[in-house]
Amino acid sequence: MKKSRWTLVLSLVLVLSVFLSACGGGGSNNGGNNGGGEGNGDSASEQIMNLYATAEIPSMDTTQATDSTSFNAMNQVFEGLYRLDENNEPTLGVAAEEPKEEEKDGETVYTFTIRDDAKWSDGSAVTAEDFIYAWHKALNPETISPYASMFGTAGIKNGNAIITEGDPLYGKVEELGAKAVDEKTLEVTVENKVPYFKSLLTFATFYPQPKAFAEEQGEEFALEADTMLYNGPFVFSEWNHGEGWNYKKNPEYWDAEVVNLEEITVKVVKDTATSVNLYETGKVDRATLDADFVDQFKDGEDFSTILEPTMFFLRLNQGENEALANKDIRKALFLAYDREGLVNVLLNNGSVAAKYFVPKDFVKGPDGADFREFAKDGFFADQGEAEAKEAWEAGLEALGTDSVDFEFLTTDTELSSTIAEYAKEQFESKLDGLTITINKQPWKQFLKLEDAGDFDISTGGWGPDYPDPMTFLYMFETDGAYNRMGYSSEKYDQLVSDAKKETDEAKRWEMMQEAEKVLMEEDIAIVPTYQRGLAIIQQPYVKNYYVHTFGADASYKWVKIEGK
Repeated sequence: MKKSRWTLVLSLVLVLSVFLSACGGGGSNNGGNNGGGEGNGDSASEQIMNLYATAEIPSMDTTQATDSTSFNAMNQVFEGLYRLDENNEPTLGVAAEEPKEEEKDGETVYTFTIRDDAKWSDGSAVTAEDFIYAWHKALNPETISPYASMFGTAGIKNGNAIITEGDPLYGKVEELGAKAVDEKTLEVTVENKVPYFKSLLTFATFYPQPKAFAEEQGEEFALEADTMLYNGPFVFSEWNHGEGWNYKKNPEYWDAEVVNLEEITVKVVKDTATSVNLYETGKVDRATLDADFVDQFKDGEDFSTILEPTMFFLRLNQGENEALANKDIRKALFLAYDREGLVNVLLNNGSVAAKYFVPKDFVKGPDGADFREFAKDGFFADQGEAEAKEAWEAGLEALGTDSVDFEFLTTDTELSSTIAEYAKEQFESKLDGLTITINKQPWKQFLKLEDAGDFDISTGGWGPDYPDPMTFLYMFETDGAYNRMGYSSEKYDQLVSDAKKETDEAKRWEMMQEAEKVLMEEDIAIVPTYQRGLAIIQQPYVKNYYVHTFGADASYKWVKIEGK
């Protein structure tokens, strides 16, 4: 049986391609940084960059998006009070200066001034009311954002209460601790300070929306290139759904002088062989490799690898499936999965096997130690196939059956499909009586089915939205927007809730580590599989391509083409 498993693994390697995901589990092909230097580029080089993405953009409404493809596109064409710089630090965006800070009645009031030259792409001014409009829209029960909880995460007054059914403030968006004092003055009141407040404000959910234009467009807003306005470095010049999109430099952008690129083209390409061919023929300037191509390029000057703080895992829908509601069944799946074979053979791109959920080399605690120093090797590190079989038999006995069927929901990209086939073989070959049927769907339909809980097992992926372990842990609170699998634990909820409010960093860190232990060891709610590495090839003439460790994948604002 072991021999047949590896025969299958090696055959699967031949058909690998790239499936990248981040916030919400899917996405675009970004990673690596081969840039350097400042300036407006080489006048002898045409300032056009050609890229590809592995998925279509599901949404360009900043209050509704949940995935990395959308967030990455938004980062190029919109801008909030801050944006991330090349060092992943928040730098001023449409905010003219750092806010005035004042303590009032145990709360902190930040007063932001909007730049006089911050404009939308039609030449109209970006106003404080544009922020209030977008933020209220994100919290309104009728238009609520999947990321509505970010306002509470940021500590903004009443952010949590407004989205909590049964709370006296539920739905009362006017009670949010944010108001437009005048056209250029935005006042934000926080109930408790969080150390990553500015970083949070770089995230798309905190972007403004052009109120008058958005209301005029109604339900058509942000559905096409010409039904939205832009206040970032670029604008959408074309959006051919399913095929790709093009950016052009935004002449109305307040910092247009530092923007080098005149145009960026993005094609939707779902398989690695095609993207590599496009790279080799000069039609794209950057590509992400799978195992089948790493050896071909690994000695070239255009090759690099990075380990991202992006986690992949399997959701187990214990809310809808009786078998998956059984802890022994979930433990069997956790232990039966061969992660080393996945990362060393199937991926071979710098990814690492993971039996944990909060990534390593991501954030450090108040003692200066990496979060992952806690349970450094993950959970159940000393258990394997024998214990998986034992747990499986106990689970079947409790269910009173000798066979179980699961539907495995995944996307239709090549690598995603291949990993699903790998998981199917792993589970069926080790757990007697298990049958898995794979359901492959386009990315947008995958999200709909997963959000509706219409699956047994699904492929999950999550990249951080801000630099703190909470960006991972809050996902699995009871009824959370990204829970999607019916998991509920009073103990887990309490730990996460307490950690959100705790001001003592050492205590907060301990609470978050305990929460991960409950999720992974006590409840075995998910099956983590790997922390993503990326093998990148990028043309040497592409400079200043800045990759981000949280939020959007990358920034094109400072990219220049030099020496092509």
